[in-house]
Amino acid sequence: MPVNEALSQYSDWSYTTAVAVYVLAMVFFLIEQAFGRKGRGAAERTRAPQLVGAAVSPGESSKITSEPAFEVLPDEPGPPRGPRSRAERFGRMGVALTVLAVLFHIAALVLRGLATSRVPWGNMYEYIMVVCLIAVVAWLAVLRRSPVRHLSAFVLLPVVILMFVGGTMLYAVAAPLQPALQSYWLVIHVAAAAASSGVFLIPGVASMLYLVRSRHENNPAKFARFGSKLPSLDVLDRIAYRTTVFAFPVFTFGVICGAVWAEAAWGRFWGWDPKEIVAFVAWVVYAAYLHSRATAGWRGTRAATINVIGFAVTVFNLFFVNLVTAGLHSYAGVG
Repeated sequence: MPVNEALSQYSDWSYTTAVAVYVLAMVFFLIEQAFGRKGRGAAERTRAPQLVGAAVSPGESSKITSEPAFEVLPDEPGPPRGPRSRAERFGRMGVALTVLAVLFHIAALVLRGLATSRVPWGNMYEYIMVVCLIAVVAWLAVLRRSPVRHLSAFVLLPVVILMFVGGTMLYAVAAPLQPALQSYWLVIHVAAAAASSGVFLIPGVASMLYLVRSRHENNPAKFARFGSKLPSLDVLDRIAYRTTVFAFPVFTFGVICGAVWAEAAWGRFWGWDPKEIVAFVAWVVYAAYLHSRATAGWRGTRAATINVIGFAVTVFNLFFVNLVTAGLHSYAGVG
């Protein structure tokens, strides 16, 4: 079917507007992070339940095996605290701007699909658009259940970078799907891969912040300005763990669907293609992370390091394997 050029142009405009609004929201979140007391207050509130009735040092918070849910720590607990600070108002405006950017983001994706009369994830540009949308929506869901709004800039930063790279160096004009991709497995396999990759961005960022917070507690003088405004180790660990638990089954489903599609298209489930190998390595890393948490009780720096490695492998698979190596997935940059 012919491409609707008008809808394609509207999609591009919506995409550019979404990036601009994300950048503005990130600035507002940075203002809250830099000048607000919310970060320090959130860290103290989330650490307080662990210290009642026990002499536990801050550095040991990650070793506590109890499971106080961070959901019970709303963004504004207890009675009214008086007028919000200016930095807090900037943070709330940042959330509003993020929601607005998500609406433009969704519009860009939907218009792209309508313009081409197909699912809008048939090339790297569209795939990155979906991954970033899922990441931001997942983060907004986290914000409803945990007082970590001031960390939003650290999540939006990789999103903005990915969307900038996708909209410039990886941009592709709207066009019908290549014959090799004209399969219902594109809807299932690539959608699962994009959804899991987007959600995996959240535990990747949370685990990196966990390592920074851990260094702060071990050396308060060196990391006092930044580390003290991060939530407690337990909260960061829970965000990383629970989002990974959510994303891992979706990722596993995507890998299985990819194998089934490979058998239907190429006559084999596994062919040592670079994309297949790196995807399997990422699956093993995340499986090791969840297994270590469930059996060995790793909730500290070692678990966070494994999660960061998994995120690094996912990013490597997204860019290097798709754009540099030659393989059966090179024709589309997705899969």
